[in-house]
Amino acid sequence: MFETTSDTRLSAESPTGAVLRLAQPPLRRFMPGVFFGVISALSSVGLLATSAWLITRAAEHPPILFLGAAIVGVRAFALLRATARYDERLSSHDAAFRQLSALRVGIYRRLVPLAPDGLRGSAGGAGRGDLLARLVNDVDELQNMPLRVVQPLLVTVVTAVLSVVGVSIVLPSAGVALAVALLLAFGAATLVQSAIAGRAERSIAPLRGALADQLLDYVSNIDVLVAFDALPGRIARVEAADHRLRVATLACAGAAGATSAILAALATLASAAALLVGVPALGHGLEGPALTVIALIPLAVFEVVASAPLALGAFRQVHASARRVAEATPVSIPTEIPTEPAAPRSGRASQAGTRAETVQVTVPVLQLTGVGAGWPGESSLAFSGLDLSLSRGDRVVVEGASGSGKTTLAHVLVRFLDYTGSYRIGGIEARQLSADSVRAIVGLCEQSPYLFDEDIRQNLLFAHDSATDEQLVAVLARVGLADWMRERGGLSARVGDGGDLVSGGQAQRLALARALLANFPVIVFDEPTANVDPELATQLMRDILAVAGGVSGDDQRTVIVISHTPVPADLVSYRVRLATSDRTFPASPASPPSAENDRH
Repeated sequence: MFETTSDTRLSAESPTGAVLRLAQPPLRRFMPGVFFGVISALSSVGLLATSAWLITRAAEHPPILFLGAAIVGVRAFALLRATARYDERLSSHDAAFRQLSALRVGIYRRLVPLAPDGLRGSAGGAGRGDLLARLVNDVDELQNMPLRVVQPLLVTVVTAVLSVVGVSIVLPSAGVALAVALLLAFGAATLVQSAIAGRAERSIAPLRGALADQLLDYVSNIDVLVAFDALPGRIARVEAADHRLRVATLACAGAAGATSAILAALATLASAAALLVGVPALGHGLEGPALTVIALIPLAVFEVVASAPLALGAFRQVHASARRVAEATPVSIPTEIPTEPAAPRSGRASQAGTRAETVQVTVPVLQLTGVGAGWPGESSLAFSGLDLSLSRGDRVVVEGASGSGKTTLAHVLVRFLDYTGSYRIGGIEARQLSADSVRAIVGLCEQSPYLFDEDIRQNLLFAHDSATDEQLVAVLARVGLADWMRERGGLSARVGDGGDLVSGGQAQRLALARALLANFPVIVFDEPTANVDPELATQLMRDILAVAGGVSGDDQRTVIVISHTPVPADLVSYRVRLATSDRTFPASPASPPSAENDRH
């Protein structure tokens, strides 16, 4: 299912179990933490036992030489407990964090082929906030698999067994009493933990995701909520989600408190049972200091055993998070999402900055024959039967009503979506090329270009990271933003979160500047005037087609404009209209001209 830098793979048969397995570090990294954890736990038991023996024996006023070994033992166990505890924390957390890094890499490698269109149906239709919670909070929760589940259980079992064996050597009946008390404590604490918090522990991860979803929706749309006086209702929804999460968290805390109370009570009963079987043995092979040891050891052992029921509770939370992570990263890629070819073809390097793997652009640049496509999760194609041939320098407008498949076509051209039929780039079938090769030739300027909360410079450099400031200023001048850039204070002026400080037309011009910097031979504009005032839309369209199309020679580009609004006839070479009713297209440009499909 996933592949990580450590070459760890998740099987496709059990996605949730596979996520849990990947969250568990390999033995060579995991076992040192277990070893030091056992040493630390046994040192705690040994410290209490040695101290009890020393105090009781000292009360008999023996020569100091008889106490020397015990005094050294107390110091040794105290130092060993602290040192082993430090080494255990260092080793176990290092292993968990290293494995968490591998898990993150595996998850994001699994998401890359799905992005962007395959993420629409991931996570069971969860919102953006919930998806973010799955990929951040739930992934972080998986580190508790080795730290709070597996390791505590192993340390508890080893410490309990060795303690029972040690007490049995001193007095067999006391060892049996300790073993019975430990089993009763584990069973009772587990039942109480499950009864009080079982459902809450499994629900914390989904409730956390629901709260994140509500918060993100609230913050992202606060301006609309204020404008329509809907803010109180949305705040109430956020508070309700927070209340549900708080109730579940309190239930888990209450269960932990009840578990601690049960274990403390049973630890006292175990000590009483040790006295009950030990007192009659005094003078019959059992001395007073030994009786003190077997009576107090249960207190130390139960302190270690207390982590076992909590580990089972932690496992329920980890399992819920693993299931949510597995749902967000489905085993199989939807058929509508393209996959990388086993041996992608490549040709000469393009002029697109660092994009090195591409093909030689020939005439026709793009050739579509009987192409159709649809969105993941939808039962029907958004369009089908498209025939289209584009040459260098062509300027084509694709028109149609909402829902006719215009955006679908744009995503097919840049290989966000797979297709039926034939789609050739420079004479090579697009399926034979890697996604990077296709996107080195065909660039997409979306309807609402995303602008990072950075300055103008950084919003351009990611398209061509080696560009100089002079090149950035020159490309801004080409798209008509030079004066605007200078008025804002230069390239270091910020554009705001998501481009809040930039108008719709300016955002489209910045997107065009990016495309020019990337030097795409083919540029697809998806509704470039959708967020622009009507009186400015025509001028923006003229500027886009004039600048993006170039003038002659190597500067010429093929431009495809997808628009539901009319585009002046003098701006384009020819146009194609998409029909909504039957999801088909009129005749291709190669067919006899028609009113809606004509070269100018």
